[in-house]
Amino acid sequence: MDQDDLYQLTMTTFNRAMDGDIDGSANALMEIGQTGDTANVYGACCAFAEIAKAALRKLYGGRAPDVGRGDMWALQQLQPGPGDPAEAFAMRFIVAYANDDRPQAMALFQTTVKAGPDAHVSSVSQLLATAVSLSRTALAQGDGR
Repeated sequence: MDQDDLYQLTMTTFNRAMDGDIDGSANALMEIGQTGDTANVYGACCAFAEIAKAALRKLYGGRAPDVGRGDMWALQQLQPGPGDPAEAFAMRFIVAYANDDRPQAMALFQTTVKAGPDAHVSSVSQLLATAVSLSRTALAQGDGR
């Protein structure tokens, strides 16, 4: 899969999820996984995490950690539910990505791949859902809701 196709499918996946088109989003995400490779899926995950990072920066405003100054995002700021590995992955991946810790993000991603197809799909889907949720919350905050 070339970068243009990956970009288009990743944005289609996210935009359809934002619009509430779960089937359309799932189909676009499935196409990334079926026509691409794990590097393409990782690229989509990084894009979702980048969107989540932007949403977090908007939500936290001036209180957001400045990674350039050595500040770090912490998991206390994003609390996964008890016993949900996919949710824990999504939160940890977003935190690692937001902290510019690409080796940790990659290690987390590889763990989902090694866990098997069901766990991997569930984890990537939860990452997308978390990015969408954070984005909706940030947009609602901007609208004064």
